Amino acid sequence: MTREEIEKIYDQGKEAVVNFVEGLINEFTAKIAILTDRIEKLENQLAKNSNNSSKPPSSDGLKRKKRTKSQRKKSGKKPGGQKGHKGKNLEMTDTPDETIELTVNTCVSCGESLKDIDIKCHDKRQVFEIPEISVHVTEYKAGVKDCPHCGTECRANFPEGITHKTQYGNYLRSIAIYLRNYELIPLERSAEIFEDIFSIPLSGGTIVNTTKRCAEKLSGFHLWVLDKLIQSEVVSFDETGVNIGGKLHWLHSASTPLLTSYFVHKRRGSDAFDAMGILPEFKGKAVHDHWQSYLKYDCDHVLCNAHHLRELTFVYEHHNQLWAKKMIDFLCEVKSEVEIAEKKGELIKLSLMRKYERKYKQILNEGFNINPPPASNKMKKRGRKRKGKVLCLLERLRDYQNETLAFMYDIDVPFDNNLAERDIRMVKVQQKISGLFRSFCGAEQFCIIRSFISTVKKQGYSVIDALEKILIGEQIYQQFSF
Repeated sequence: MTREEIEKIYDQGKEAVVNFVEGLINEFTAKIAILTDRIEKLENQLAKNSNNSSKPPSSDGLKRKKRTKSQRKKSGKKPGGQKGHKGKNLEMTDTPDETIELTVNTCVSCGESLKDIDIKCHDKRQVFEIPEISVHVTEYKAGVKDCPHCGTECRANFPEGITHKTQYGNYLRSIAIYLRNYELIPLERSAEIFEDIFSIPLSGGTIVNTTKRCAEKLSGFHLWVLDKLIQSEVVSFDETGVNIGGKLHWLHSASTPLLTSYFVHKRRGSDAFDAMGILPEFKGKAVHDHWQSYLKYDCDHVLCNAHHLRELTFVYEHHNQLWAKKMIDFLCEVKSEVEIAEKKGELIKLSLMRKYERKYKQILNEGFNINPPPASNKMKKRGRKRKGKVLCLLERLRDYQNETLAFMYDIDVPFDNNLAERDIRMVKVQQKISGLFRSFCGAEQFCIIRSFISTVKKQGYSVIDALEKILIGEQIYQQFSF
């Protein structure tokens, strides 16, 4: 504004000057509020890491790496294996494959001959070694005969699945599927392993075709596991972004201690959940991280307290609010009491539950006193005033108290969603190794095979043996528990 314009306002009188100054103050106040809000957002963004938010550890960077602060309390036990712990040791076998007799012919003390002295006992030592791996080739010779009555040439039938002049066996193919889909070894390196260890020139194309064949054989398992998850009482859900052909997609997981199902979709929310087919029919307890799309479904909901602890840690460390530390200690205390009662196969006493409910509300009230709802902003014509992360967290803990403390009311409900996070973690490892899935079809094949392998591991079966049975057409999953 020029000097001349200011003088004109001054000449108009006191009222004009007051209005002009008031307008400037309001304008500057609004700009300061916008800039303050922006600075707060940037500071919060910089202050977040894997310890106080949902950011992965890989995002912390080398300069910000620090020792993780565990929320666990000291147990008072000594480090190492505890009494009664079943360890894994290499133990001697009573039936060695080969025995080599070693004799002593000379006394180590006086040098006299011991050749004619009888052995009184043996000092045994055993070496466990893998023998040199060689390819076992089975040749099937189908006899051909001419019928003496009609002259027809008759040929013996080959076993089911033997369709080519030369082909790989199902056990070999199972190893290829295991390396590619469980150990997440890239295609070329998987082929190199077969060349270097087994002396078999297995091509990348063969591994791709074997993977496709296995996924087709597992179509029945996909339907089976969805049905069992729908019938389950408690299921943990999670999702993560995956790169398919250079575009962002979402991989969704549903887990129990005995079952795993993965599903890939273009969307993250309810469109994907509907397509996955579990939540629309599920009537049990769904454990998740409060993603709003989950709450649309008509089932009981359980919120992950590991997420709450990280958010509360951020509020305490970055905003210096003591109520957050009290809530962290409170949740850990309740968890500890629940675990003690769970060892006895029971819930904590009802009177203790009521005590914890009162304490929970008391801590939240302390938080609301420090973070009151925002006052209405007359300068802002549209929209609601931004509440901020702290107030949003407080309101969530208040509005979803039963979902937050669900682990206290039901012995089968977990404290956190770590089961689903563990199941989905290796998918992120796959993305780090390979960078992306080249096609949506390849991602779907990975999901169904990985679902089966994860379930097999939880059931305690041998993965490679289970894959071999699937390849020969046996529905081994019908034997699984759920």
